[in-house]
Amino acid sequence: MRQRIHFGSVAPAAYQAVLGLEEYLHQCGLEIPLIHLLKLRASQINGCAYCIDMHWKDLRAIGENEQRLYGLDAWQESPYYSERERAALAWTEVVTRITEGHVPDEVYEQVRPHFSEKELADLTLAVATINLWNRLAISARLVPGTYQPAKAAEVKKSA
Repeated sequence: MRQRIHFGSVAPAAYQAVLGLEEYLHQCGLEIPLIHLLKLRASQINGCAYCIDMHWKDLRAIGENEQRLYGLDAWQESPYYSERERAALAWTEVVTRITEGHVPDEVYEQVRPHFSEKELADLTLAVATINLWNRLAISARLVPGTYQPAKAAEVKKSA
């Protein structure tokens, strides 16, 4: 498999704009492990091998437990996630699969006790951003396995 498009080279301003979203997410106040967890889950749904590899490695670099990573695909039936994480994962799934019936009121009601309005806005931006990255990586055919996470201290500071 060969990479098709180098977005950073051929559309640098657009690429920088997407990186601007990431910069915002890094400082928005949501927990970095939670952001990586939802990025990994959305990437699983979208079948983005590059982003699955990236966020799995980033989560491991910040000390995430293997069992929680292995169980993520079946998070609803796994006891390893907090209620806040479960709410975020439910939100991630419905926002990622928005064409399958929009965002149900039941999921919104499930998320509201765990996230403030700003946090919910940031959570939604995080889901939208990873869905954008997934679409860029899949269409560009980024090669999975090449990503190397930052040192653990650096990863903890960023999403």
